Amino acid sequence: MNTRSIQQTFTMGKFEIKKDKSDQFRFNLKASNGQVILSSEAYTTKTSCENGISSVRKNSQDDGKYERKTAKDGSPYFNLKATNGQVIGSSEMYSSTSAMENGIASVMKNAPEASVVDNT
Repeated sequence: MNTRSIQQTFTMGKFEIKKDKSDQFRFNLKASNGQVILSSEAYTTKTSCENGISSVRKNSQDDGKYERKTAKDGSPYFNLKATNGQVIGSSEMYSSTSAMENGIASVMKNAPEASVVDNT
């Protein structure tokens, strides 16, 4: 195994910035396996989107910033909130509460050191 393969094996998560259909900026936090674990709200500027990523890095380490919710169909999901109470990211819908808690643990693990990939 060469050095490049070893580095890819231990890759952490990444934030991916993209533009949506209405020309607004959004980011997804992806785990090392490529699965989206947190999606942002829409931002009008790339700078605001990058500030949102910084806020996720900072707030992801505080369990109290995770708002655990249940959708109308009973699926658990969570929102990550900033210090001001604003939602900065939402999860997918999960099949169980334990799967949702694993999702929160994955955000806590991946967000602080995740690289940023700009796909705009």
